[in-house]
Amino acid sequence: MKLLSYQYQSAASFGVLQSNGIIDLKNQAHFLQNTLLDVLRDRTLQEIAQSIAGLQATIQLSDVVLDVPLPNAPRIFCIGRNYKGHLAEINAKLPEQPSLFFRTMASMVACNQPLIRPQASTDFDYEGELALVIGKPAKNVSIEHAMQHIMAYTIVNDGSIRDYQFKHSLTVGKNFEKSGSMGPWITTVDEVGDPSQLEITTTLNGVQVQHSGTDDLIFDIPTIVHYISSFTTLMTGDIIATGTPDGVGFTRTPPLWLKQQDVLEISISRLGTLRHTVINE
Repeated sequence: MKLLSYQYQSAASFGVLQSNGIIDLKNQAHFLQNTLLDVLRDRTLQEIAQSIAGLQATIQLSDVVLDVPLPNAPRIFCIGRNYKGHLAEINAKLPEQPSLFFRTMASMVACNQPLIRPQASTDFDYEGELALVIGKPAKNVSIEHAMQHIMAYTIVNDGSIRDYQFKHSLTVGKNFEKSGSMGPWITTVDEVGDPSQLEITTTLNGVQVQHSGTDDLIFDIPTIVHYISSFTTLMTGDIIATGTPDGVGFTRTPPLWLKQQDVLEISISRLGTLRHTVINE
């Protein structure tokens, strides 16, 4: 299933995507919860699928304004420097453990919403990433059992203000308002299959700038889930972005910064495409 949150006729709702139509869940008798995250906390994916069996889409995808898939996600964890190709382009050594930081939801926008290049800097960079969504809570989970705690996957743009990232702090550089993005929906694990066999492609104004298989990860997904769950309990709806491949803007000569009216698209096989136009603050 592809699960999404959106605005329809000025009201917030959520549903299941079928082709280019949506089965709205919020108005079904089976679902009285306020958000998609509420449903995912209360129901299994199998129960959701059974509840919509035989139902037809009643809303066109083109008639809604997409929101980030889980607007009230508890946390957004991000793993840095986690692709061999990216490590090579920045001349960095292999890390001994995952490099972890956090993003706030205020720093993220939904698919088709504009990314904001801030007044404070022109060093606005892109990072296309595969992200996972935690289903079953996990604490001290083993690598062998880690995949059992993943519910779905989505696409993240870990947009970065590089001068603030390098001269101030990683937290500041990664958390300018509306500098990153997530979506367009979450795709459940049964539709994705092996997450190490996906392809990430980022294009800027139609030109490919990133392309990699997710088999280039340094720390694979089970290792990441194991690592994070060793110090905190992962909760239903937590998002974990797994890192970006090579091809980012700051490594180029001259640097390739996002600017007004640029069109950024990040596609991951089996997940879809996250698309934005860039505007100045």
